[in-house]
Amino acid sequence: MTLIRKNKKRTEKRVTMKMLLCILYLIVITVLFVSAYSIFKDKEKVISWDKVTTSDQYAYIDISQMSEKFAYFSDSKKQIHFVIEKEDTGLWHTYLIAINEQDYNQYKDIIDYTYQRTDKVPEKKRVYGYPVIINDDLKRLAINNITNFIPAENEVVITNENFNEYLTNSYLDVTNDKKDEFNFILMIILLMIFIVIVLFILTATSKNEPTDDVKRIVKGIRKKLKKE
Repeated sequence: MTLIRKNKKRTEKRVTMKMLLCILYLIVITVLFVSAYSIFKDKEKVISWDKVTTSDQYAYIDISQMSEKFAYFSDSKKQIHFVIEKEDTGLWHTYLIAINEQDYNQYKDIIDYTYQRTDKVPEKKRVYGYPVIINDDLKRLAINNITNFIPAENEVVITNENFNEYLTNSYLDVTNDKKDEFNFILMIILLMIFIVIVLFILTATSKNEPTDDVKRIVKGIRKKLKKE
């Protein structure tokens, strides 16, 4: 009778332990999934140009007006243009973008409207790309040519000192597609999710003591690491 009671208590204890471990695993899996999803969404996020802080952020500009090219990179066949982005409030901002030479016709309707070659108002064009720091030569060209683009009544004298304030220190390079970069932290989290799911399944289905299963898995991992 005493032996039966001991076995019953032991079974109840094992079941309780397994339930607690399974609940713990589910909590850990949920937290890891939320973390992985958050990192993935942040990695995939496309932000407006005025919110860019680093060179690896994929960003966009909604172009309302656009200049002819004022600079050209012969090695990469990229041309640099001024663009204007207008807000719904009526405020507007001037930025620089780089496009492929062969893509000029995609912007021709906006450029023609900007220079009053046509009365047809084009739709805004959203362009995507990555920031590239403006070097001294390009900054000099931009300062010398911006007066040919910005209307005289709205003109602000751009100098080396106030350049970043009005035109930012970067241009948007729209010639490259979005990079699919490897994220080490995301991969580690996914690996952890896999391990915890395996532990959850083993704990829920095994007839052994839960701690025995964990010890066995840890020993297996140690053996693999020693072999490597």
